[in-house]
Amino acid sequence: MQKQSRYSNSQLHGLLLLMMSCYYNVVPSLGAQNDSSTGLIEVDVGLILDLDDILGKMSHTCTSMALEDFYASNLQTRTTKIVVHTRDSKNDVVEAASVAIDLMKNVQVQAILGLQTCTQADFVIDIGNKTQVPIISSVSSPSLSPKYNPYFIRGAHNGSSQVQSLAAIVKAFSWREVVLIYEDTEYGRGIGPYLADSLLGVGSQVRYRSIMSLSATDDNIQKELYKLMTMQTRVFVVHMLPSLASRFFLKAKEVGMMNKGYAWIITDGLTSRLDSVDPKIIGSMQGVIGVKPYVPNSSELQNFTERWRKRFRQENPDIDRFELNVLGLWAYDSAMMLAMAIERSGVAQSKFKKPISTSNLVDLAAIGSSEMGPRLLQSIKNTRFQGLSGEFDLVDGQLQPSAFQIVNVIGKGEREIGFWTRESGISKELILASNRNYTTNKEDLGAIIWPGESNLIPKGWEIPTGERKLRVGVPAKSGFAEFVKVKTDSETNAVIATGFCIDVFKEVMDHSLPYAVPYEFVSFESDKSGSYDDLVHQIFLGNYDAVVGDVTIRANRSRFADFTLPFTESSVAMIVRIQDDERKNAWIFMKPLKMDLWLTTGAFFIFTGFVVWVLEHRVNEEFRGPPHKQVGMIFWFSFSTLVFAQKEKVISNLSRFVVIVWVFVVLVLTSSYTASLTSMLTVQKLQPSVTDIMDLKKNEEYVGYQTGSFVDGLLKRETFNPSKLRNYSTFEEYDEALSTRSVAAIIDEVPYIRLFLADPKYCTKYTMVGPIFNTAGFGFAFPKGSPLVPDVSRAILNVTEGGKLTQIQVQWFGEEAKCAEQDGARVTSGSLDIESFKGLFLVAATSSSFALILFLSIFLYDNRVILASNNSSLWQKLIAMAKNFDKEKENTSDASKKINLANEGMAVAADCPQSPTTNSSRLAEWIFIPDEGFATTETNTPIHETIEIVETSEER
Repeated sequence: MQKQSRYSNSQLHGLLLLMMSCYYNVVPSLGAQNDSSTGLIEVDVGLILDLDDILGKMSHTCTSMALEDFYASNLQTRTTKIVVHTRDSKNDVVEAASVAIDLMKNVQVQAILGLQTCTQADFVIDIGNKTQVPIISSVSSPSLSPKYNPYFIRGAHNGSSQVQSLAAIVKAFSWREVVLIYEDTEYGRGIGPYLADSLLGVGSQVRYRSIMSLSATDDNIQKELYKLMTMQTRVFVVHMLPSLASRFFLKAKEVGMMNKGYAWIITDGLTSRLDSVDPKIIGSMQGVIGVKPYVPNSSELQNFTERWRKRFRQENPDIDRFELNVLGLWAYDSAMMLAMAIERSGVAQSKFKKPISTSNLVDLAAIGSSEMGPRLLQSIKNTRFQGLSGEFDLVDGQLQPSAFQIVNVIGKGEREIGFWTRESGISKELILASNRNYTTNKEDLGAIIWPGESNLIPKGWEIPTGERKLRVGVPAKSGFAEFVKVKTDSETNAVIATGFCIDVFKEVMDHSLPYAVPYEFVSFESDKSGSYDDLVHQIFLGNYDAVVGDVTIRANRSRFADFTLPFTESSVAMIVRIQDDERKNAWIFMKPLKMDLWLTTGAFFIFTGFVVWVLEHRVNEEFRGPPHKQVGMIFWFSFSTLVFAQKEKVISNLSRFVVIVWVFVVLVLTSSYTASLTSMLTVQKLQPSVTDIMDLKKNEEYVGYQTGSFVDGLLKRETFNPSKLRNYSTFEEYDEALSTRSVAAIIDEVPYIRLFLADPKYCTKYTMVGPIFNTAGFGFAFPKGSPLVPDVSRAILNVTEGGKLTQIQVQWFGEEAKCAEQDGARVTSGSLDIESFKGLFLVAATSSSFALILFLSIFLYDNRVILASNNSSLWQKLIAMAKNFDKEKENTSDASKKINLANEGMAVAADCPQSPTTNSSRLAEWIFIPDEGFATTETNTPIHETIEIVETSEER
C-alpha cells in the first residue's frame, strides 16, 4: 500500500549515498553461477515487497508460482534458472532503497521485481538507470515514465490510461462538472492533469480538487466533506488506495453524502481491490461506479485462481478475506516475462563492470554497471505472450490496456454494467471491433443503482446546503413595467417580481426543467448609468446566484457570468419624429431623386452631348458653325432627349448607336422620376425626420437612450459627444423629449421600441428607423460554469417551440398595433438614389466611351502622315490635326463634283511650269483665285490625294 514518506527527496539521496559508503567493501562480486546439480546457469533476481502488506504477500505468492510454472513447462529446453532474492521494504522508502543497493552491490542481481509504491520505485529506478539493471514494477503513477527512465519496465497500465473511460462516463450522463478527490501522494497527484484535459475534451471540467493527506484524521476528513457539501457539484471522482478510501467513504456515509442526488466514481486502484475490502466499507459505498482493467476469463485463469487460493491460505492462514486481483496477475505475468527474457537473451557468466577509478567511495557509480543489463532490457521489451491478465505486450516500456470494465457497487460486492474501449467507447458487451463508431450513451450501460438506492440519474449538482434557494437578482426601475416590475410585500417584506421576463423565467424553472429548483427574487436598485452591467457583476461578486430581467447578452457581461440562450430577438434602432406632409413643399419636384443621382444624370447629359458632337462634327452641317453655336448644340441635343424633342438628324452610325442607348437610359430615368413624384404627390408618405445615425453624429444632435441601458456605452464607442446624450426612464419621457425636440432621436432596443409604437398615441407621431446595431437578445445570467445554464437553455427552447412564449408575449404586450400611419411612416425614404441605376449608367458610359474611342482611332489612322512627320513639333501636329478635325469631311455626293473640278484644273495646269522642288512624293497644289488665275504652293499632300479647287459662287 501507499505510505507517506517521512523524508524529502534530497534527504533520501543523502542517506542512500551514506549507505553506499558502508556497503562498498563488504562482499566480493558474485556474478551468475552454474548449478552443479542441473547444469543450468543461475541468474540472480531481486524481489522487493512490503511483506507485512496483504498486497505484498499476494505478489510474493504470484511471483513464486509464475517461476515454478515456467520452469515446469520448459523442463527439457531451459538453460537458465532464476534465483529470487526477496527483500522486505517494510513499507518505507529508505528501506526499499537500502535493500536495492544491497541486491545490486552484494548479490549483483540482473533485475529487480516488485516495488509496490511510487516513492519506493522512484529512487530504485534512478539506481537502476545508473547500474543498467532493469526495474520491473506495477506502479501506475504517470509521473514515473519509461520514456525518461530507460531501465524502468512498467508491468501494468499507466494510471493516465483510465482517464478517458472516466470522462466517457461523465459525458454519458451529461455532467458538466466534477470534484476530484485524491490522496496527497505521487500516486494521487499524478492523475489530476490528465483527467482535467480529458474532461475538457467532453465539455466538462474539474470544478474543485480536494487533497487528502494519508495522515488525515477522521475529523479532517469530515471537515473536508462538509466543505464539499456546500458546493453545487455533486459528482465526485475518488482516486485513492484502500487504506485511505476506507475511512473516507465511512465518513461520507456518516455525513449524508451517500444519499440520493450524489454520484461517486472510483478509479482502478480502488476498484481492482474491492474484493478484498472489508464488507463494512463496501456497505458505505453502495451506488458507487468504478472502472478497472478488464481481464478476459479463461480456463488457465480459473485453474490458477484455484491453485493460488489454496497456496495463499496455506502461507497466510491468519488472513480471512482476500481475493486475487489484477495486481497479482500482473505480478505473475511480469515474473513469467522476465524468465522468458533471460532464457532468450542467452546469458552466460555475468558480472558488474567496475569503474576505472573508485576513489570516491560515496559515488553511486562505484557499484558499477551490469554487463547483461542492456541485452536483457532489449529481450524484455521484445517479449510478447498471452498472460493470465490478457495479452502481455510492452509498448514504450509499459502495458497497453485493451478495455476497462465498468462496475456498480451493489450489496456485498460489485456488478458489471458495461465496458469501455478506446475504439468503441461505452458498450454493454465487450466490443473490440474497430469498425464500430465511438459512442458514450448512457443507454449502453446496464441498470445502475445510485447512492440512496435511487434509480434516478443524479443531475450532477444541487443547491448548496448553506443556500436552500437560488438568490435571483432582478432590476428595480420606474418604467417599462411590461418587461419587469419589482415591488415589496408590506407584510412579509418579500420581493414580488412581475412582467414578461419574469413570467418566462417562471415558466422555464417551474414547468420546463426536469427537476425542481427553489428560488427567491432579490431587488437590485442603482441610479448609475450602466446599472445593468453592475447587476450582472453582482453574480461575479457572489451576491446573486442568477440575474433575471430585460438583460441583454453582451460580450463584456459574459466575462463575469454565463448566459443562457436568448428568449427574445433583439437589435438596436432609433425612434424619430414623423415629418409633416411634404406635398406642400415648393421644391418637392426635386425629392424623387437624391442629389447624387441628380448630379450623375446631369454629368451624363453633358458627356453624351459631347460624344455625339465629336462624332457628328465633321459629317453633319447642323453640328458645325461658330464655337458658341457648337457648345450650345452639345447642351441642347443631350438635354432635349429628356423630352425627346431633338430635331437634329445624326448621320454617323456611331452617333446613332450612342443616341439609341442614351434614349433608353433617359426613358428609364424619366419613368422612375414620374412614378416617384406621382407617389409623393398622391400618397401621403410620412417621412422620418432622421434616416441615418451618422447624420446625428455629424450634426451633433442630442440623442436619448434608456436609463441603465448598455446603449450609453455603445454610443460613446461610436464617438458620440457624451454631452449630447440624455437618458430617460419611461415612455412618457420619450414622448416629451421627442415632441419638444429636446432630442433628435432616441436609440433603444427593438423590443422596447415596438412596445412604444404599439400605443396609438405614439404610432402616429413617431416611427422606427433601423436596426442600426445587432445584439443577441435578452437572456438569464448565472455564475461562470453553472450547471444550470445548459439545462435552462434547453428549457427555453422547449418554451419557445411549444408556443408558450407567444402566449406570454400577448399577455403582456397585446396584439400587434394596427396603425396605418405608422406603417406608412416606416418607409424610410421615397427618394431614388444612384445605387438603383448603377447598371444603367454603366451601360451608357460603356457605349459612349466605345464609340468615342473607335472614332478617335479611325481619325488618328487617317492622319497618320501628320503624326509621322519629323519636321513639325508636337504642338504643330496638334494644331494641324485640330484643323483637319474642324474641316468638314466630304461626303459621297460631293466627291464626284470635286473630282471633275480637279480634272479641269489639272488640264489647265498642264501648261504651267512646275516647282523645281516637286518630286514623285510631293505635288504642287494649284489653286484658282478669281481675277488672278492659278497659284501654286508646295504641300505634303500625297500624289493620290484629290486636288481641291476653290471657286467662288459667282464662277460656278
